[in-house]
Amino acid sequence: MTDIAGMPTISPRPVVDPSLDLEEEIAKLKKERNAVILAHYYQDSEVQDLADYVGDSLGLSQQAAKTDADVIAFCGVHFMAETAKILNPEKKVILPDLDAGCSLADRCPPDLFGKWLEQYPDHVVVSYINTSAAIKAMSDIICTSSNAARVVASIPEDKKIVFAPDRHLARWVEKETGRELVKWPGFCVVHEQFTARKLIKLKAANPGAEIIAHPECEDAVLVLADFIGSTTGLINHVKNSPKKTFIVATEMGVMHSMHRDRPDATIIGAPPDSGCECAACPYMRLNTLEKLYAALRDLSPEITLDEELRKAALKPVERMLALG
Repeated sequence: MTDIAGMPTISPRPVVDPSLDLEEEIAKLKKERNAVILAHYYQDSEVQDLADYVGDSLGLSQQAAKTDADVIAFCGVHFMAETAKILNPEKKVILPDLDAGCSLADRCPPDLFGKWLEQYPDHVVVSYINTSAAIKAMSDIICTSSNAARVVASIPEDKKIVFAPDRHLARWVEKETGRELVKWPGFCVVHEQFTARKLIKLKAANPGAEIIAHPECEDAVLVLADFIGSTTGLINHVKNSPKKTFIVATEMGVMHSMHRDRPDATIIGAPPDSGCECAACPYMRLNTLEKLYAALRDLSPEITLDEELRKAALKPVERMLALG
């Protein structure tokens, strides 16, 4: 899924007639296949606009768990489509681009994680949903950024806890819950690039703005934030806040929903420390309308899982969903 530099590899473009009206053809295929299109907030706006449901990792997992469609077209990244398959073994789950991975998931390989866990045999293993099915199978319970603090707080206080793979989210959860966590040293390539220095400069240029940030950002950024929340939490905060200007430290795809909900507000994306002025996940952007059309047409690429692995991964996912 990634090249030597940690960036996504690029799959060959599917063969698609350029004269097609892709939106119309996707609608036709969706009906023919009895398919549902799930899309993450980090997808391009044109993909979000075609989806039956747009959400964060928790919302998408909940939708995947209750859908009655025969086919789930998952416009997100690999671990999200795997989670849908974990919850729906009898359904066909397709991902428009199989190389749409995740820097967090890729930085937590199962062999190294399993060896690392041997040091903590008496710990409860809490894994972020941004992990492979193999990591989920080694875990006691899964969490998302929406419910990470609630998941950790639900664990008896006499139990020690391992948290993987995002070190920044783990540090934020420690502050929210007062629990000490053993942290796997992973991070997201998008959220790692926000810096306090650039945020301070941007705030000085927009003194009335509210800084809102995702908990995958480093602590120096979160200290400056007026509000910290999951993807959905950030969107809802902008929707309901009386403020008129927001500096947003997360993936730029969320701004599509923010602009829709608050056309009166000024939404400013926090610039990453990468030379680029936009914080875009390179993995999420691999999915396109063209690839979505081809995936529905060919019912491929399909996500498949070994049944024993799926069953092992299902238990911690179901524990998470039971918490709401």
